[in-house]
Amino acid sequence: MKKVEAIIRPEKLDDVKAALNALDIKGVTVTQVSGAGNQKGQKNYYRGAVVELALLPKVKIEIVAEDDRVSAITGAVAKAAKTGAIGDGKIFVTNVEEVIRIRTGDTGDGAI
Repeated sequence: MKKVEAIIRPEKLDDVKAALNALDIKGVTVTQVSGAGNQKGQKNYYRGAVVELALLPKVKIEIVAEDDRVSAITGAVAKAAKTGAIGDGKIFVTNVEEVIRIRTGDTGDGAI
């Protein structure tokens, strides 16, 4: 099993959700986060003064899936989230040793 974490632009969330629904992905966690990478934040003007915001609003999507579905998931997320501009985000894939469904006690792939 793998955990796919994607940090994307907030305005691309609906596109990514639609792409995941097309793959019949049901277990998704979405969190509002802040961060900065190559964008280095942004400059705003408040009453004529420049105010630098070091962190930008982003959305983190987390999915745990079977190994054979990861490439389809990452491809769908990357395609749906891409604008071609700096700040589109990143996708991280990590190993998951165990999954346990609390309600039933199911483990492994059956708990996803």
